[in-house]
This record gives sequence, C-alpha cells and structure tokens, in this order.
Amino acid sequence: MRIAAVSFLLGVCLLQGRASLAGAGALAGAAMVLVLAAGVLLARVRPPSGRLPRHQLALLLLAAAMVVAGFGWATLRAEWRLADELSGGREGVDLVVVGRIASLPQAVGNGWRFILDIEPAEAGIPRRVLLSWYGERGQAVALPAPRAGERWRLVVRLKRPHGFANPHGFDYEAWLLERGIRATGHVRGEAHRLDDAPQALMQWVHRLRGAVRERMLASLAEAPHAGIVLALAVGDQRSIPHADWEVFRRTGIGHLVAISGLHVALVGLFCGGMVGTAWRRIPALALRLPAQKARALAALAGATAYALLAGMGVPVLRAWLMLAVAVIALLSGRAQAPSRVLAIALLVVVAIDPWAVLAAGFWLSFGAVAVILAVLGGRVAPPRGWRAALRIQLAISLALTPLLLVLFNAFPLVSPLANLVAIPLVSFVIAPLVLLGVIVPVDAVLVLAHAATALMMSWVRPLAALELALWEQAQPPTWLLAGGLTAVGALLLPRATPGRLAAPALLAAMLLWEAPRPAEGAFRVRVLDVGQGLAVHVQTQAHDLVFDAGPPYGSEADAGSRVILPYLRAIGVRRLDHLVLSHEDSDHVGGAASLLRALPVDTVLAGRPEAGSRWWPALKASTVVQPCAAGQKWTRDGVRFDMLHPRGDAAPSASRRHDNDGSCVLRVSAASGTLLLTGDIGVGAEARLLAADPAALESTVVVSPHHGSRSSSSAAFVDATLAAHVVHSAGHRNPFGHPHPQVWARWAEAGTRNWRTDSQGAIEADFDADADAGVTLRAQRVERPRYWHGR
Repeated sequence: MRIAAVSFLLGVCLLQGRASLAGAGALAGAAMVLVLAAGVLLARVRPPSGRLPRHQLALLLLAAAMVVAGFGWATLRAEWRLADELSGGREGVDLVVVGRIASLPQAVGNGWRFILDIEPAEAGIPRRVLLSWYGERGQAVALPAPRAGERWRLVVRLKRPHGFANPHGFDYEAWLLERGIRATGHVRGEAHRLDDAPQALMQWVHRLRGAVRERMLASLAEAPHAGIVLALAVGDQRSIPHADWEVFRRTGIGHLVAISGLHVALVGLFCGGMVGTAWRRIPALALRLPAQKARALAALAGATAYALLAGMGVPVLRAWLMLAVAVIALLSGRAQAPSRVLAIALLVVVAIDPWAVLAAGFWLSFGAVAVILAVLGGRVAPPRGWRAALRIQLAISLALTPLLLVLFNAFPLVSPLANLVAIPLVSFVIAPLVLLGVIVPVDAVLVLAHAATALMMSWVRPLAALELALWEQAQPPTWLLAGGLTAVGALLLPRATPGRLAAPALLAAMLLWEAPRPAEGAFRVRVLDVGQGLAVHVQTQAHDLVFDAGPPYGSEADAGSRVILPYLRAIGVRRLDHLVLSHEDSDHVGGAASLLRALPVDTVLAGRPEAGSRWWPALKASTVVQPCAAGQKWTRDGVRFDMLHPRGDAAPSASRRHDNDGSCVLRVSAASGTLLLTGDIGVGAEARLLAADPAALESTVVVSPHHGSRSSSSAAFVDATLAAHVVHSAGHRNPFGHPHPQVWARWAEAGTRNWRTDSQGAIEADFDADADAGVTLRAQRVERPRYWHGR
C-alpha cells in the first residue's frame, strides 16, 4: 500500500506540472498498456537467474501501474473540471443568472463576496462562480446582507479565472480550480432574492456558520482578537488583522488559528474520550459494541461536526479524510501499521482532490504526521507524556525546515518556544472554550476564550519582535531540497545509524545557499505582474532597486504585501538600495507603505515627496527621502543609473495626485543595453524629454509610459527610443483598454517587440556585462506554463 500510494502521488504530481492536457490521456493509456503487457509477461516467464527476483519485479510493475493510474486519473478529473468553463462570448457582458449562495458571505469593504451555484447552469456558463457585490458610489441605501442558501436572481458580469503570474508567486488560478470555481465576476444592477430557505446540506451548514459568526461578533464587538476566536469557531480567518498574521508568520503558530488536522483530531479525541468513558460503564452497550470501536465512531462523529462547522474547506477536508481512514482501519478489526494507515489516507486524499498537491498545507500536514510516526514508532521505549510532546515539537520544527524554505522562503527560529506555550493553551483552553461558546450561547464563555487568546498573544508577540525570530533566505533549488529532506530523515533515525553525523552538513549547505545574482557590470530586470499598476525590480551584483510599488487591493492588501515582498524574499532580497516612486497615483505607490515597513530602504526618490503622501507614515528614520530631478546619477556594481525627468523648468500639475507628467523617468545602462522606466508620462513630458536630449532616450528595453495609454508613446518618442522591446504593465481586462491597440501598433511598426504582463505574466530581462551578449527577455507564463492558465 505504501508503494502504491507514493506512486499514485507521483503520477498526480507529474500531471499537475504539465503545460497542457493535449495528449495526456493518450500517453496514460499507452503507458498502462505497456505496464499490463509487462505484467502478463512476468506472470508467464520466469526471470533468468541473477536478475531481480519475481516479487521485486512485481513491486516495480505495481509502482509503474500506480504512477500511470495517478497520471490518468488526474488527467480525467482535470478534463471534467475544465470542460465547465465560461465561453468567450459570455465573458465581460451582462448576464442574468439564478443561483444559490453556496458559501459563507464575506464582508469586503462596502460590499460582499460569496460563491454562487448557478441553477440550472446554461451552456457556456459554469456551475460555480465567485462574485463580488459592491454598492454604488454615493448610494444612500446599504446593500442587503446575503446569507448562505438564499436563492437570488442577479445581473452579473463574469470573466474566466485569472491571477498574477510572478516568480515564486501565489497561483490564484490553481486555487480557484481546486475549489471548482470556474469564473469570477461582480454583481451589476438590480438583484432579487427569490427564496430564503437553503436546499443542500452545506448550504444549511453555511447558514449556521453565519448565525454563529454574527452572535460571536456581537459578543466580542470591540475585542482586539475576536478574529482569532472566529477563525477557531467557524474557520473565518478574514477578521484576523494583518499585524496578527505577521506575528503568526514570525513565530510559526499560524497552524493554531487555521482549523487544521490538529483541531479536528483534538475534537475527535475529546468526543471519543467522553463516549468511551461512559460506554465502559454501561455493560449492555459494551457487550454490543466494544468500547474502543464506540470511541472511534464518536471521535469521527465529533470531528465531522467540527469540520462541517469550519466549512469543510479543502484543508479541513484533507484533515477529516485522514482521520476517517484511521477510524475505518480500526473498525475493520485488522491491525494496521500506522504508516499503512497514513498511506491509505494519502491515496484517498489525492484521489478525491488531485489538486491538493499544489497546496502547501498538503505537504506540511502529511509531513508532520510522518514525523510524529517516525518519532514515536519503531522504538523499544518510545517517549511518553511531556517528553514525547517536547520531542515531537522539536522534531517537527527541524523536519519541516526544508519544506518551509521552499514553500515560504523562511522558517521561524522561535517556533519551538512559541509553540511550547501556544499549543497547550489553544488545544486545552482556547479551542474548548470556543466550541463551548458555539454550543452554549453565553457571552462569558467567549469572553474567557478571548482572554486566553490575549494571554497567548502576549507571549508570542515579544518573540515575534526579536530580530532573529525568523530565518529568511532565497528559495533553494530542487537538488538542495532533496539533500535537506535526506538530512532531516537521517536525523530522525536512531542514533547509531551509519552516516547520521553527515546530515548536519547537508542542512548547512541548504541554509547557507544564496540565489545567484548578476555579475559585475550586468543587471537583471523584472516587470512584475501586479495588475493595473507598475512595479519593476532592478538587481545588480550587490544592490536592489524597486521602481514603483503597484496598486492597492482593497483596504487590507496591496501589491507590496501580496506580490512584491513574497517575490523579493524568494530571491533573497533583504534590503533595498533605492525605492523610486514615480508619482502619487495609487497604482504606482499603493504597495509602498508595505515595502517600507517590511524592508530597510536606504533612499526613497519620489516625484513630489510630501508629508501627506500615503506612504509617508511608514518611513523609517534611517531612510533618506529626495525628490526625483533630472541630472541625478549614480553607479552601482558597474551599472549606471540616470534620472532624466522631471526637469526643474517643468510646470507641475495643479493636482499633485494626478501629475502624470511629473513622473520620474529613470535610465539604467550596462554594456549590453539600456532600460528606460517612464512612469505615467504623457506626450507633453515626452516632448520635453525629446527637446532636452533625444539621444538619452535610446534604449534596448522600454517600460511603456502610462501602461500603454494612447495619451502617451507619441510617434516621435517611440522613434527616438530605438527600442528592441517594450513592456506594457497592465491589468487583465482593465477598463482603460491598456495597452491601446494604436500604441501597440505604433511600437510594432517601429520594429519593437511588444510584451504585456496581463497575458504573459512577469517579464524578465537580463542585461549582460558583455556588450556582445545582448539582452535576453522571457515571460513567466511562457517559461512556467500550466494547463489551467487561461482556462
């Protein structure tokens, strides 16, 4: 079973790494025929002496067959799900749909976000969509509060799933695919509630979750940690402030506030223990069903109820399936090795959800269980009590280090210390009080749960504030990950195992690895995919510059926290030499505050820096702030930086927030070529640049002015740049039509190759130190395509 489960997992992983499903089914079928043919041949012909024994050949064939089965099953599931798609003719137009709300609606700004199951789904309209519903600006009447299970007639405008595509970035399209959401959109115009009563089980469950959430919010109206209580009760994590999430990240206790296998198992253990204790005291019951099996059934029932209350999301479903497999194995009456039960759970989870392998939680949850089995199993005298708990915590912290580095580019050094207090506090105080508060509508219970939560935060917050709380480094390559996993596996073996002492050297190699950087005199540029906005990273041998910081994404997130910081951390950037903010438009400075709070920044160059700027409060005392001015120049690692605009004689706009022509224009030069960053300048500023020094505009790569707006990129400016490549940073299906077709054609007619972030993802350009090497450009969606992109 263990070989079969791992082989099936490998087959699923192979499919999820493919760029296309074309030919995948035929490949799986041909491979299965070959495996069956080999199996028949093995059954009829005895292998020659000196070759592998028959049972070993059979195991190899089993492994091959399960790899093919996993690949074929994942292919079939992917084809089924992708067939439920939004047709091109229905994208971006008003549609009238009728459906039921199939999730717990989330408050977003002045509106709501929820999943709608459309009934009946028409041809060309997917069955499940994710909708946002915002009130009109200046609208006096508030939107009605939607509830799970309600049936609505809505006018919606849909689009196919689309997310940002950046190196080491979050794949939003894969996240939607795993949840069966095949279109996103927003509500427009009138909406009519047709029916209030839920129909399906999960609709009733979400309705109950909504009622519990409202009652808890009323009980903990002004409590600072009410979001954590809600997360433990109904799995609603959106109410947790960003500052608390940062504390969890730096201390490694995020798993305690996200309902996971730990919480599901604890609830099951509590329910099973209660029923088992009572069962033994009633002989009639004990004679009909052994107390051990009654305890297992009660544990499964309690865990099921809690998983439903949490919304039965994908991570919770994985945890519940693992517990269900363990209980069924116990009820079967046959002794099963724990590793075999884990293998069965792995096989079941991957078969039900082939996209689980794309989620970090999948690898961390199964990895943690495997570590626990390694620590407690196979020993003459396994540790017990607090010694077992301490050893398990230390082992998990060590063993998951390679996975955490690959998945999150960091691991918390203070995690054992933080979890030493947080785990028992959450497990035996906070979580039981929260669940009791769900059952018993008494405010005092929730107040006690919140007080215990505040106590936990008072312990972990100082730990998170330590400078060395978190080890951060660039994402190690696959071969180093394999070495790190081998090392932690060796360290978990008994002390006398040969070669065990070499494991620390492998771990040290992984922890000391640094991402490659450009050579002296060379530089690398990435125009990040941030939607309708701009963010460009310029990297030399030892210095980093970010030009603009992208747009905000609502009131709680922005391009700085969602895109730029994860990208910089993944490639090992820990400080910025320069942050250039071309002008004050929100799509260029929306993420600046997040960058300034998270990273040391030596110098900020801004179009018109003022104390009223939205990023100003995030400045540190050590950061120097200067206005951009033509004539500023500096050299880093053999690469030259020249500020070309604004010039002192340029008349500023009357509106500081819309002074596009006052944008900073930066030229970056190496032996092999030149990059021109233009902000949002229009034809007026272009004319001034042409009049001042047209030769300075000659560039190999140009980031187009104002995202390719037709108010920029004049014919004279395009001709003066003599560019080989132009990059348009624009949002998918943006309402402005950027880049404008006329601008696209103008650059193309000049012999310039057009690139765009909305359809190609982040664009990378490598400028070599050798003048004859030229410049190499590549696009993220071209370099790392996946079969679900654009589907």
